Amino acid sequence: MRSTRFLTGITTSGTPHLGNYVGSIRPSVRASLASDVESYYFLADYHALIKIDDPARIQRSTLEIAASWLAAGLDPERVTFYRQSDIPEITELTWLLTCVTGKGVLNRAHAYKAAVDKNMASSQEPDMDVTAGLFMYPVLMGADILMFNAHKVPVGRDQIQHIEMARDMANSFNHRYGEYFVPPQAVIEDSVAVLPGLDGRKMSKSYDNTIPLFASTEQLQKLIAGIVTDSRMPGEPKEVEGSALFQIYQAFASAQETLALRDAYAKGIAWGEAKRILFERIEREISPMRQAYLALMDDPSRIETILLAGAAKARARATPLMAQLRHAVGLRPLVDQSKAVPAKVTKLALPSFKQYREADGQFRFKLVDAQGHLLLQSRGYDSPKQAGQAISVLQRDGAAALQSMAAHFQPLDGDMGAVEAALAMLMAGAHK
Repeated sequence: MRSTRFLTGITTSGTPHLGNYVGSIRPSVRASLASDVESYYFLADYHALIKIDDPARIQRSTLEIAASWLAAGLDPERVTFYRQSDIPEITELTWLLTCVTGKGVLNRAHAYKAAVDKNMASSQEPDMDVTAGLFMYPVLMGADILMFNAHKVPVGRDQIQHIEMARDMANSFNHRYGEYFVPPQAVIEDSVAVLPGLDGRKMSKSYDNTIPLFASTEQLQKLIAGIVTDSRMPGEPKEVEGSALFQIYQAFASAQETLALRDAYAKGIAWGEAKRILFERIEREISPMRQAYLALMDDPSRIETILLAGAAKARARATPLMAQLRHAVGLRPLVDQSKAVPAKVTKLALPSFKQYREADGQFRFKLVDAQGHLLLQSRGYDSPKQAGQAISVLQRDGAAALQSMAAHFQPLDGDMGAVEAALAMLMAGAHK
């Protein structure tokens, strides 16, 4: 069983550029190949609504970003790759977290404070043009993370605050209702390259200085030719420090290639020649992916199918957990008179499997809740090993295994939602 869950999201508000590739896409794809992790990658299209009010742009960006991740090697069979808006449990969880998150915490969010400070500096009302979406952004991000109880969230230093807020939300909910959430940890990616743009500043859509990841060969060559350099002539030694051209090359080249260009700088390489070397190095890495990207862009139905399959995989975890959370906060059938979990519970009592042998020589098991009430009863197995293997499948796959294993259970009149919630609790407990 995989031991650690990683979660990464990218907002669908623009076209991926080289900075996105070296800073997020490439290292994330490499990390997804590890055998001891469970990886979640999602397209944050709800987050995009905070920034973008052009529906066509959001739809186009969703297509471009999904195609970029897949073309770069993300394997949807190995990871859970989904579109945020395909998981309705995320928005429901956002409301539950809203109800346990202090407004004072959100007042301190960097993006909100920056908007307020900008308004104050221009003598405007503090909240002018500040939407509730911007204000609530950290809660939606918290729901993204806690919905799948991610242990690790790779982020840049500017996003650490959001992970700390998600930890606060998890702890606040757990304090009131029991141990349902794993407080996440930020993974700071100091080793990941931050690319300069065409003008030397950080490559960013807001600076309009980007190089699109899958620009055509001709456009890529033209953009690289436009990278700002100094006025030193051919034959004059050049500095690698502060050279945007060199920094971009370093993000793609091997250590040996980087050393060779450093030496060429010292010997006075012409800027035109240096730009040619950079173009050829990037083109060598990007060209095969570009072909895959263009094929995906020409077949959006294929991407849609992949995303919907990823959503089904994600909801196999999200749906039973949400049923569990609804029950915890009191959103229950009126016939269910079970008492609420005390607010100061520090450890949640878990359901359990009981395995036994009947007089007919068959081996059976049952699933009972923390109070010993029967939730699920198996039919007979010829050996304890077979019964144990069935239990292992349920513990590993939770509600997703119920349908395929239906023939192995005796019919019950009870609430199947309670069964799904109990299995979700066991899965969550096994991954903590």
